[in-house]
Amino acid sequence: MTRTTATRTRQDVARLALGAMLVFAGTSHLTFARREFRAQVPPWVPMDTDDVVLLSGAAEIALGAALAGLPKERRRVGGLAAAFFTAIVPGNVSQYRNRVDGFGLDTDTKRAARLAGQPLLVAWALYAGGLIPRR
Repeated sequence: MTRTTATRTRQDVARLALGAMLVFAGTSHLTFARREFRAQVPPWVPMDTDDVVLLSGAAEIALGAALAGLPKERRRVGGLAAAFFTAIVPGNVSQYRNRVDGFGLDTDTKRAARLAGQPLLVAWALYAGGLIPRR
């Protein structure tokens, strides 16, 4: 296996894993974790909180399914997933600043750790989409 092939294989694994994670997270928005996700919607968002949760869940399912099922579109979908993860940062900041509990994030330290982890999700999406240059 050449370095390029090995890199591509790792990116495919990352793409499929991220796709599965997004489908799971999106499904949880619509079902068993709906209340928890509502806690993450900032109070200044000019939409019904439940609508935001449902729409973001649908977006996650679509992104995850596209990552897994449309490998030829991996660059485009990886970029969209990275943009999505960036777009939800204000919700994470709001949860931290307003000390809102949700998903076991019941301390400032836990909320800050989640916020600090958001760039890793952006990087994961970029890598999985083949948007981070190969060495």
